[in-house]
Amino acid sequence: MLLVLILMALVTSEEVSRKGAKVYQEAAPSFAPLRLCVKSDPSQVIAHSVEVFQVLDLPLTVHEASLVKSERGYLVKLAVGNSSEVKLVGLRYSLVTIDSKNQMQLRVNRTEGFAVPAYASKTLTFKTPIRIKPKDDERFVLMVEQVVSPEWIWEVVKAKDALEAYSRGDYSVMPTVMRMVNQVDAPFTPRVIYRLQRNEEY
Repeated sequence: MLLVLILMALVTSEEVSRKGAKVYQEAAPSFAPLRLCVKSDPSQVIAHSVEVFQVLDLPLTVHEASLVKSERGYLVKLAVGNSSEVKLVGLRYSLVTIDSKNQMQLRVNRTEGFAVPAYASKTLTFKTPIRIKPKDDERFVLMVEQVVSPEWIWEVVKAKDALEAYSRGDYSVMPTVMRMVNQVDAPFTPRVIYRLQRNEEY
């Protein structure tokens, strides 16, 4: 009798374990779609980092720069900050490449327009494409050479010499900045001319 009870207990436990396994197997596929949802984003943006030669006396600072790939070429993307009390409306920059032998090659020297209010920060992406093919042994360096506001123009003096020294690893050459009145974009102020009429006695 004892042997029969032991056999019945073994059979019952085996059936329970089989049922549990069957339930687990039926429930397991419900977790599979969670793993299949992790996919790479086909629209991921391809970008190349760009070093920035900071000119401290300019009212515009570039926090970070990159080249973003588009269908027509690479677009320059900048995160900038305006440290002046006037709105800035444009800049001129140079983009160069420096190879493993510290040889510099000018890629672009271009003027771009924008609008950054006083004491504000902004991310700019210039829409004019640059047709270049980045190489593994080259690095990109960007330098702002001119900043424009409706009232003023800040011009970097001997920017090319400072950039060439930077490419050789000489960081002691810091260019100076000259500020001048913007006579092109400055708002026109009408002048009132008063005509004095002289009384004549007859």
